[in-house]
Amino acid sequence: MELVIKNARVYHNHRFEQREVLIQNGTITQVAPRVDTPAGCPVLDLGGKRLVPGFIDVHTHGGAGVDVNAATADQLNNTIGRFFASQGTTGWLASVLTDTPEQTLWCIEQIKQAKAQTGDHAQLLGVHLEGPFLASEYKGAMPEHLLQKGNAELFRRYAKAAEGSIKYMTVSPEVEGVPEMIRQIAGEVVVAIGHSGADYDTAMECIDAGAASATHTFNAMKLLHQHFPAIMGAVLETDVYCEAICDGRHLHPGTVRFLIKCKGLDRVVAITDSIMAAGLPDGNYKLGVNDVVVEDGDAKLASNGTRAGSTLTTGQALKNLVKFTGRPVEEVLPLLTENPADLLKMGIQKGRIRPGWDADLVVLDEDLNVVRTLVGGRTVFEKV
Repeated sequence: MELVIKNARVYHNHRFEQREVLIQNGTITQVAPRVDTPAGCPVLDLGGKRLVPGFIDVHTHGGAGVDVNAATADQLNNTIGRFFASQGTTGWLASVLTDTPEQTLWCIEQIKQAKAQTGDHAQLLGVHLEGPFLASEYKGAMPEHLLQKGNAELFRRYAKAAEGSIKYMTVSPEVEGVPEMIRQIAGEVVVAIGHSGADYDTAMECIDAGAASATHTFNAMKLLHQHFPAIMGAVLETDVYCEAICDGRHLHPGTVRFLIKCKGLDRVVAITDSIMAAGLPDGNYKLGVNDVVVEDGDAKLASNGTRAGSTLTTGQALKNLVKFTGRPVEEVLPLLTENPADLLKMGIQKGRIRPGWDADLVVLDEDLNVVRTLVGGRTVFEKV
């Protein structure tokens, strides 16, 4: 369970440096110009390629033909997780779309089982509940008849079943009972606000109560007006993290630049919000209970044409961020690595290449293509 990585340009302290990395029992133990190589230790020579922290996707509904709301534990790991590993994702949250309590509990059980397994796939880190405490006016792809008022007891029912696996939850500030619910549960789960037309004061009340993030910022959200800054003004003004879908459809490149300029590089979290169609051709797919049509890579509800998630991958998101912003890759990497780890309060374990951190790593070629992915120091994907 040891490995030395040599001849690598290692992403270290926000720049690329010629370093060697020693991994022992899944953990990085040394990062130095030359490490102390144990006798007989396997060596991985990267031939000068870049070594970066593994990507963490906190908001995704699936990929490779599998929808999270219908996925078994095996499909979560060996279909979605394998595909994600090929895109540079080493850790992810399974985003459960608003569903019936029975189906939500079934999803939680599958995710809990998958989370406990290891294999040649990205690590499933836990659950993101996207709903059901969301506003009908900004429901997006959420089934309206399943939306509910704020209910801490229902959340705790889910949390008890999940046994610590619910890491993140999206709620709408203006929904009755939600501000009170946030005050009750903010210490138990990372709360994001979104799918919302909340006014500025209500959004600020929820942020003050403990909301730490904004879900797919600008999308399914009331936008800024100079007299009514609304939820958008609140999340831009404060220090909450802002999710961003950088696929060129959900956000114009100029909007991505604006968001980074406003929030700073340390407060934007790149997500995919991908659906089961990610990695597959155009066609007909599902997102929870919804029928979705994908044309030219753009996913929309069959019923009304509302955009329904994306077909984005983390590997493509990194390339897009470089293209959209004109910034060097070392400046935008935190949006896919340390920022999501810090949001989920995993900063001491993931998202950085440091001694004591998990050896979740990605090797990139000169064109930023993913050529190898390691989870816990073990190669789970290698481009042939």
